Amino acid sequence: MLFDFDKISVLDRYKLLTSTVVPRPIAWVVSHDENGVLNAAPFSFFNVFSAEPPVMVIGIGGRKPGDAKDTGANIRVTGEFVINLVNYDLAQAMNITAIDFPPDIDELKAAGLTTVPSTRIKVPRIAESPVAFECERFQTIEIANDRALVMARIVAIHVADAYVMNQERCYIDTPKLDLIGRMHGGGGYSTTRDLFEMKRITVEEWDARD
Repeated sequence: MLFDFDKISVLDRYKLLTSTVVPRPIAWVVSHDENGVLNAAPFSFFNVFSAEPPVMVIGIGGRKPGDAKDTGANIRVTGEFVINLVNYDLAQAMNITAIDFPPDIDELKAAGLTTVPSTRIKVPRIAESPVAFECERFQTIEIANDRALVMARIVAIHVADAYVMNQERCYIDTPKLDLIGRMHGGGGYSTTRDLFEMKRITVEEWDARD
């Protein structure tokens, strides 16, 4: 069935995209304003796009036209933020930080989370998160009056010791991280536990097939 994006509503486009582009990793972003007031919020329009330079991209939208949300506004002002990853044990806490609290509410405190200082930037990271990326704004692309693509240059990564198999060789126990991803509907999520392995085929192997 064809869905012509020029002939359907923005809401219907959103429903189609979020029902088919799955699972999407979650960027649990901590930022602060010019006065140091912290904000934490999850975003699932997110992924890594480059290793050199190391770049991640987050799609940040507003609650209404002209509203860039606290995260977008903070990043525009300070240029610094932390992308934390979410494992299964932190799912409920992440969901609390997704509530549209007023600006005077501390999402991290409401969710029972703690922070620890970052090493390269002023914004702290979530202590409970298994992985955290210290980021500087690389570029912001305004794609609508209430939506922007924020390109994040990673300056440091923190991985909890329990998940590091070999520090010198940068081997991480990815399955043990037990990360979650965003799925379809208003509250659909997935784990990364149901795995299978499929090795890439070389040209030589392809040519040698029966």
